[in-house]
Amino acid sequence: MIDKSIYRFNVKKLNGEEVSLADYKDQVLLIVNTASQCGFTPQLKELAELKDAFEGKDFQILAFPSNDFGGQEPLEGEELAQFCEIQRVNYPVFEKIRVRGPYADPLYKFFADKKENGKLNSVPRWNFHKFLINKSGMVTDFFYPFTKPTSSKIRKQITRLLAPGK
Repeated sequence: MIDKSIYRFNVKKLNGEEVSLADYKDQVLLIVNTASQCGFTPQLKELAELKDAFEGKDFQILAFPSNDFGGQEPLEGEELAQFCEIQRVNYPVFEKIRVRGPYADPLYKFFADKKENGKLNSVPRWNFHKFLINKSGMVTDFFYPFTKPTSSKIRKQITRLLAPGK
């Protein structure tokens, strides 16, 4: 039987260190493809506000910079880390990856294929596409870039997934 959780994937931090997504077991996750020079870039701060709103709860945001849309993520490594620090990013930011097409990162290929993830077919159409993951590592929903991280729609779903027994 195919593991339909995100826990089978490894990703790289900005410093190149490999991390298993299994390290985030038992947490609700919001996974977002980001860019530093996009009209939606103010959402980096809104993501930080969302993280603060759920402080002390089993919730984490994982950001994956991508240059797939309009060349809006020209930064790499240390430059990207400095930009995130200036933006007061309070959640993990990983190495820049591809999020669509034949060269997409395996995690994003997983999101794009319902047979793999058991829930949906969803390929980001732009920066700041968001995937919601439950405490078992299963994809539960996605949100288009125009849905603000601090929206009641996202907050309600996170709250529901954090509830005991969910």
